[in-house]
Amino acid sequence: MSGTAEVLRPTTARERLVLALDVGGLAEAEAVAVRVGEWFATVKVGMELYAEAGPAAIDRMHELGFRVFLDLKLHDIPNTVERAARVHGRRGVEFLTLHAAGGEAMLRAGVEGLADGARRAGRPEPISLGVTVLTSESDTRAFPTRLAAAARAGCGGVVCSAAEVGDVRATYPHLATMVPGVRLPGDDVGDQVRVATPAAVVERGGDWLVIGRAVTAADDPEAAAARVADSIRGVAGAIPRADGSGKP
Repeated sequence: MSGTAEVLRPTTARERLVLALDVGGLAEAEAVAVRVGEWFATVKVGMELYAEAGPAAIDRMHELGFRVFLDLKLHDIPNTVERAARVHGRRGVEFLTLHAAGGEAMLRAGVEGLADGARRAGRPEPISLGVTVLTSESDTRAFPTRLAAAARAGCGGVVCSAAEVGDVRATYPHLATMVPGVRLPGDDVGDQVRVATPAAVVERGGDWLVIGRAVTAADDPEAAAARVADSIRGVAGAIPRADGSGKP
């Protein structure tokens, strides 16, 4: 987002859930995305999949009907970030991450480049997300500074842990939140330090939940995806069912 339009917040369980495709190459990513697409409207193309498949991963996920969260955490001089973000905007990504450690000027350049690329290609305006502090990090002292920089730069939202969602809502309520580090109760937390269950993220007001290994590494990915969706639908009526069929 360029800061001039309000982010359209998700309302259904499927709209909220983002599938992290950190599973190897494009064939593997496509296979798991197709299996659990009933529960996920958006997929995350991160550094691993992008390194394997490049822009083809974005195009293929669009062809399959998914929105694409491109998580590359762009961090460089403002001119370079602006030009790279413009390319991704032209390709039609719906979300793009910019690392807020790069500072306000760099973030603003990325926001403007992303919006300009999408506009020139005749695409809807994407959402720029400022990455605050990784969920694998325990030291969050940089969070307030990075959050403020993302807000001033015109980002449409931020990437933060569930623990920081309340701070975002209290200080910059116009910013949407993309929340990684989401685990089902009893799941292995892996390399994450600050984690939360899907229900806890929704209770705290998080907008999008990034779900990876809890589904992609499960013995039964479909059953795991259904568990995630059911767990957030039941939170104080926060997520209505789309219809009476029991599906997301």
